[in-house]
Amino acid sequence: MDRASAQALLGRLHDAQNHFYTGGDGSGLADVLAPDVTWTIPGSNAIAGTYRGLEAVLDYFTRRRAIANSTFRLDRRDVLVGSGGTIAALTDGTATIAGQQRSWSTVGLYEVRDGLVAACWLLPLDAAQFDAIWA
Repeated sequence: MDRASAQALLGRLHDAQNHFYTGGDGSGLADVLAPDVTWTIPGSNAIAGTYRGLEAVLDYFTRRRAIANSTFRLDRRDVLVGSGGTIAALTDGTATIAGQQRSWSTVGLYEVRDGLVAACWLLPLDAAQFDAIWA
């Protein structure tokens, strides 16, 4: 996958996520996620786990939106592409959780199949901070 295609796909994904995370519907998410998508969040926190299938991933997104009271926002910083359908994206997140403005940075490793996101592994740059934010 070339860089321009990767940026376009992640742009669509993050736009759909930001719309959903701030209270919108999730219709745009189904347009960019494979039906058998897998999403993996590390750590010891309320959102950690591996979610398999579109329904489970959307449930995870819904739980994250609820914890952040619809204030969660993603801001992609940079994209790297590998061979085949592998993408890495440095992304910052912000949210107001329990009345406190929080921010963090992650690397999302994405597997793309047939033009859709088939898997994501989220890697927080500061794992302890990420766990504390999403406790």
